Amino acid sequence: MSIDRDTFENTSEDELEELSVPDQVLGFLAANDDRAFKAREIASQIGLDEGAVSTALSRLKDRDLVEHKATYWAITDDTERLDRYNGYERATALFNQRLGTEDKESWREHAPEEPHPSVEDEQ
Repeated sequence: MSIDRDTFENTSEDELEELSVPDQVLGFLAANDDRAFKAREIASQIGLDEGAVSTALSRLKDRDLVEHKATYWAITDDTERLDRYNGYERATALFNQRLGTEDKESWREHAPEEPHPSVEDEQ
C-alpha cells in the first residue's frame, strides 16, 4: 500500500507501522484512484477484515473522502478535502500524545456482533 509524500515526510516510523484502518483504506484507494472497488476487494488487497473496511468506508464517506455507488467505492477527486484530512490526522496524533491513545481492546469488547449493513448489501 502506498502513502502520500506528505504523510511519508511528517509521520514517524512507529506511526507508519500502525496506520489506522481508514488510513489504510484511503491509501489503497489513493494508489488506485483510477478504479472503484467493492469493500471485500479492498479488504482482500490490504489484508484486513471486511467488516472493519466497510465501517472505515462509511466513516470516510461521511467525511466526503470517498464516493459510493451501488457496491463500489472510490476515492474522492476533491484534493482540497483530502488535504484537510491530513490536518485532521495530525490533530488526532497531537491529542493522542496529550491524552493517550484509545484502547483497541476496549473497542473490540463493545463492537457489535452482526456485520455492518453495507456488508449485507453486497452479499
